[in-house]
Amino acid sequence: MKVSVIGMGAVGSELVGYLINLSEVSTIVAVDQIRAKAEAEIWDYAHTTSFIYAKNPELVVGDYSDTRDSDVVVITAGAQLGKGETRDVLVQVNSKVIREIIAQVETYSPEAIVVIVTNPVDVITHVALKHSGYPRTRLISAGTIVDTARLMRILSDHVKLDPKNIFGYVLGDHSATGFIPWSICNICGLDVDSYCRLNDVTPIDRDRVHQDVINIGLEIFNRKGNTNHGIAASVFRIIRAIAANEHSVLPVGVLLQKQYGVDDLVMSVPCVVNRTGVAKILSYQFTEDEQAAFHRSEQHLRDLIALT
Repeated sequence: MKVSVIGMGAVGSELVGYLINLSEVSTIVAVDQIRAKAEAEIWDYAHTTSFIYAKNPELVVGDYSDTRDSDVVVITAGAQLGKGETRDVLVQVNSKVIREIIAQVETYSPEAIVVIVTNPVDVITHVALKHSGYPRTRLISAGTIVDTARLMRILSDHVKLDPKNIFGYVLGDHSATGFIPWSICNICGLDVDSYCRLNDVTPIDRDRVHQDVINIGLEIFNRKGNTNHGIAASVFRIIRAIAANEHSVLPVGVLLQKQYGVDDLVMSVPCVVNRTGVAKILSYQFTEDEQAAFHRSEQHLRDLIALT
């Protein structure tokens, strides 16, 4: 499996570290405007390969032509947030950047699965789809998978369980309008209120949890200048599902065509991910309040797209 990473900033470079240890990956190509930065990252990772027991993949620093026939392409390149800014301020500059990048990616890897990480991620994925010939099943956004990971961790800290015992999603989009459909969230098979009641756990403050999930990424950014660990791990989770043909359900951004009452818009919803990309968009029945939250997220995305 050949994976190309476009953009070797904090997220792209950390993602390479995960990919080196994935046995299905045979080649990793790094592309960055600053070639010296990409070379330094790849040289540094090359010095770890004496200690790993995967396939010891070929590590390449190059340009777009070196990405030819990639199985997966991850795009992290684009303007980055300034302190105190939200992801939405990047919409105009990054919508221009993605047009150039996706043209190059499609030229060399028209059959690839493309995962976009550049913010605002669902809007940028929408623009990429409109300016390429990729089908919606193979051009997706990293969506709200990192928000979902944050939700599971925050809930697990509250109930003192491993996060893998928490089931739930953040859906809509990767912004302040992302929402938690509590009706499909559970802890060890029980809805969150029942679990807390039956197991002598303080009830969960749903509004507080939602705010913590939304705000923690910006708090991390403000304190250290980037948010790379959780996002890189989230993108790797998507690639692992593709590489292993897992049929895993992940909240990624996909172009909706009348699912959930939304048409012609990329939003983050639960999707079955396998070696074909998005194999299926799952349907859930939201409560009235959850459906209203979903449409608030929809309107927010449409407002941003109008700026591209």
